Amino acid sequence: MIRLLLADDQNLVRTALAALLELEDDFEVVAQVARGDEVVAAALAARPDVALLDIEMPGMDGLAAAAALSHELPSCRLLILTAFGRPGYLRRGMEAGASGFVVKDAPAEQLADAVRRIARGERVVDPALAAATLAGGPSPLTGRERDVLVAARDGATVADVAAKLFLSEGTVRNYLSAAIAKTGVRNRTEAVRVADERGWL
Repeated sequence: MIRLLLADDQNLVRTALAALLELEDDFEVVAQVARGDEVVAAALAARPDVALLDIEMPGMDGLAAAAALSHELPSCRLLILTAFGRPGYLRRGMEAGASGFVVKDAPAEQLADAVRRIARGERVVDPALAAATLAGGPSPLTGRERDVLVAARDGATVADVAAKLFLSEGTVRNYLSAAIAKTGVRNRTEAVRVADERGWL
């Protein structure tokens, strides 16, 4: 029996996924959470074999939750399941310790097969996403440039970003300028959009 943890902030999606997976004779859903910051505690309590993590969740995104879970419960295999097939997400997901990456519109039998293969210790990656990732190359942003763009995502001012990240306003401007140059756009709003679309944030 393969024990599963599901993490998705959309209740309907999560419960439908649980019902679908439990139709398989060898699957048991042992935990469900709606927030990324609940993943580790739920996994430590339920001891799943495989955790299926959505990327977009409140509290902590699925990639950060994957990294935390990989550290706290290395025996649990991680499958990133998302509607966003962005190339940068695949690279970041694998760096966070994920064993697989499947887009949500994959057929049910493909998802079940991915879970079984990951439970056996294999890696599973959506082929189209793998090809796009190889074609796109790695993110050109440094960790700090990424942090600044994330902090500026909702229209925060330079002063707001500086206060949030404990940086000077001049340093924030320098990071924003570098990110704008690397994304090949005219301003930080466009830099955030491009970096987000490519899965770099």
